[in-house]
Amino acid sequence: MQLRALRPSGASSDSGRPTGARRRGKRRRAAAQLTALARPTGPAGRALAPLARRLAPLAAVLAPYARKLKPAYPRPGRTGWRRWLPSWRQWLGGALGAMGLTGVFLVVAYAATDIPQNLNSYATQQDNVYFWSDGTPMARTGWVQRQAMPLKDIPPNVRWAVLAAENETFYTDPGISLKGITRALWRTLGRGDTEGGSTITQQYVKNVYLNQDRTLTRKLTEAMIALKLDNAMSKDEILEGYLNTSWFGRGTYGIQRAAQAYYGKDVGELSTSEAAFLASLLKGAGLYDPTLSKANHDRAVERWNWILDRMVKIGKLSPQERATYTAFPEPLESNPLYDTGQQSDYLVELAAQYAKKAAHLSDKDFDLGGYQIYTTFDRAREDTLTEAVTAAREKAQADEPDLAKTAHYGAASVAADGRILAVYGGPDHRKQGFNESNATTVPAGSAFQPFVYAAGLQHGVVKKRDVPRSQIGPDTVYDGDDGVPVTTPEGPYWDRSGRKVAAHNDDGKDWGKITLREALAHSVNTPFMQLGMDTGLDKVKQTAVACGLLASSMGPQVPALSTGSSTPSAIRMASGYATFAADGMHTEPYSVRRITRNGSAVPLDAPASSRAVDARVARQVTDALADSFALAHPGAAPQGTRPAGKPGTTENDTAAWYAGTVGPVSTAVVVYRMDLAESLEPLPLKGLAGTPAHSVPYTIWSGAMAPLG
Repeated sequence: MQLRALRPSGASSDSGRPTGARRRGKRRRAAAQLTALARPTGPAGRALAPLARRLAPLAAVLAPYARKLKPAYPRPGRTGWRRWLPSWRQWLGGALGAMGLTGVFLVVAYAATDIPQNLNSYATQQDNVYFWSDGTPMARTGWVQRQAMPLKDIPPNVRWAVLAAENETFYTDPGISLKGITRALWRTLGRGDTEGGSTITQQYVKNVYLNQDRTLTRKLTEAMIALKLDNAMSKDEILEGYLNTSWFGRGTYGIQRAAQAYYGKDVGELSTSEAAFLASLLKGAGLYDPTLSKANHDRAVERWNWILDRMVKIGKLSPQERATYTAFPEPLESNPLYDTGQQSDYLVELAAQYAKKAAHLSDKDFDLGGYQIYTTFDRAREDTLTEAVTAAREKAQADEPDLAKTAHYGAASVAADGRILAVYGGPDHRKQGFNESNATTVPAGSAFQPFVYAAGLQHGVVKKRDVPRSQIGPDTVYDGDDGVPVTTPEGPYWDRSGRKVAAHNDDGKDWGKITLREALAHSVNTPFMQLGMDTGLDKVKQTAVACGLLASSMGPQVPALSTGSSTPSAIRMASGYATFAADGMHTEPYSVRRITRNGSAVPLDAPASSRAVDARVARQVTDALADSFALAHPGAAPQGTRPAGKPGTTENDTAAWYAGTVGPVSTAVVVYRMDLAESLEPLPLKGLAGTPAHSVPYTIWSGAMAPLG
């Protein structure tokens, strides 16, 4: 009879095995389980299968020890609350596990964080700087005041003042401060905010890549990018970026604009004492700008002293030099960069429009700033022109207050080579946005006659059908009587209503037979209306446009074209007269001669230049204009000088002009009335522009051109 031993219910099948056998069995089962996991069950499983098979033997060895590490919790053999108190092994295991997980998290976070390809547009935005023709600053524009400076142009004493204040270990640290980050995390977790702990690299990352949110996520991202940036860029590159993007208060970003805003000088001219004060602003300009309050002043002095002492401690300032800095370097009371003036806004508008067109810059690129725009505007001429118009405006307000409310004055001076030297755009750009010097609003009237005269001299005339053109000259005679019918080679000219068109002089005066030169000198209308028909209105238009008037401002090709129905701006009228002073060569008016961006030249299209009329024709026009000036203003010009100019009036008294040249400079002035609140239609001047003997446009013109010669 065979006896069989019975295994107790629930007993393990390995209970009878030796201890070593049981261990081997457990290892085999662990290996088998891992091998089973290594069997591919999908795309991910098939990818991980080779790794799992390699780890199976190791897992079999470690499995028993891992089970031993499994905590018995609540702890056996303890009573009461002690059952729930972890052992020292559990505390150690938890701490080591937390450190390991943290390390893994940081490694993964570092690997997953990339340096952003695009900088914050706000961080890279700079202001645009405009200069007068003599190179002195005229205005600065932009949402922020910033101008990037290469590190080589920032003196070492300025750099070390900043480093002493913000991050003295900058050149040796890895881009982050573990002590500072720990302090920031403690404050975040314990008090709900973040503070301190940022190296210059971290601050630069925050300035140009991230936002200013005070969150733990942003702080962690900042640290990861800072670590990578420290490996990707040199320390000098990071410092340069930091100094050009940091906020210094008074609307300024970057050390260059800060130097100008607080001390009215470039960064290269700062003393060590001034640099130490500017460095203190990095801690918070609202707290350390001494002009804001006494408390601010006290804080600024204290931190200024501290920064200078720190520079001594780190060996960047000698004790002897430090001893000389006893007086706090008081900054300017206000930012001089804000003082642009009212009239300069019109100049900036003209220059910006031209710069974008000539340099092929998009609005987006131009608005990012950093451009240095060297204009053609002559500061002395601009001041003189503005004073002349302001005096006329104030006189009108005193003499005719009702009419003066709707009075407008536009003026411009243009050189023979196309440079716009000065403009008067309006009383205040902030109240009146449109530029009166560039507005095509009112007709030119008899100021247009020189272009008709030039067209006739250049192209000749046709008086009869099928007869070739014949040349004319200054002594060619025309009928100057009032009411002379206008004719064509086919006969009288009829308007659309079926009536014959007749020419009229301003005062209805009959001049009889008169030469074209005399007609221009006396501003007689009737000869020029007929001359326009004889020359061809298409030729008149062609000549006026070639001389500088815009085709879009030209009037219809009807007889009234020759009497000034076109509506040129003051700039274009001055440009047209400047063509005659340039012996018939026209250069498109321009307001910018050079552009740079952070020191590098920006390619700029040259203004177009072409021959408008022959030099002979241009001189004949200038001679007639000189006669006009001499007849109207005998003795006004010094002996030996030869100003050339004439007035312009309109048939319905809606505009009064004076345009003329002195040497190579031409100026045009227009006065008109328009109620912008009710209508954009010109209104009668009613004497606001003076009389022929005392013309307001001429008074402004002569004031702007003084001395006449």
